[in-house]
Amino acid sequence: MAEKKLLGSIELNRIYQRDCIEGMRMIPEETIDLVVTSPPYDNLRTYNSAADLTEVGRECFRVMKDGAIMAVVIQDQTKDFGKSCTTARTIVKYVDEIGFKLFETVIWAKSGRPGAWWNKRFRVDHEYILLFLKGDRPRYFNKEPLKVPAIYAGTRFHGTTRKNNGELVGTSDNVQAEKKCRGTIWYIDPSKSEKRSIKHEHPATFPDKLVDDLLVCFSREGDIVLDPFMGSGTTAVQALKMGRNFIGFEIEREYIEIANKRLDAVHSEEATE
Repeated sequence: MAEKKLLGSIELNRIYQRDCIEGMRMIPEETIDLVVTSPPYDNLRTYNSAADLTEVGRECFRVMKDGAIMAVVIQDQTKDFGKSCTTARTIVKYVDEIGFKLFETVIWAKSGRPGAWWNKRFRVDHEYILLFLKGDRPRYFNKEPLKVPAIYAGTRFHGTTRKNNGELVGTSDNVQAEKKCRGTIWYIDPSKSEKRSIKHEHPATFPDKLVDDLLVCFSREGDIVLDPFMGSGTTAVQALKMGRNFIGFEIEREYIEIANKRLDAVHSEEATE
């Protein structure tokens, strides 16, 4: 049996069934290296509890280390032909009231079901990944593993450099590399990499790769990753696979059971290697 790891009175690598705000109050200040979560919002799914996103943000800010990132996957409800603006309100509250910086807003571009047709509005093919920063600069940031194939790989470009005043100064002559820096639009289609599994018994999941990319970019092995809304356990599972520790909170027992089954499967795989 593996030795238990403790953070104050909290046991690491465990999902607790309790309200996340109450749970996070058990975590010592400035001990969390990364937060990855997708909170319930705008009643887009049926849950037995509501989330106070502002209070969640305050507690996350308290427990995060200086330089830690909080990644929030979120969208807006459309009602009576208008957006709820939950995303925008969350950004303003987290920055103006709590003290985060908005490090970046990433667009997760999703593929809709083939043949889907929405008669009265555009189909929503994206969610936001809000990257909030505590402190002056990220404690760890490595975008190298996130590079994507370059469309014009091998093409030679000839261009100029322009000063702020509009003056052209010199020229550049470069060949596009095979891969390029990933921008703020992330194309992640779980249907191409994930088979239908027990995780999808939860009504709102995010892709394993999305979590992998956040983990590899903003954390190191051995770091502690927090998910206040653990759901089907994707943050925990991917953290375990990538050598990170995790803490999770989830109010629904049935979702914790799903998450624990997935974690047991990871442990079983490790035991046979």
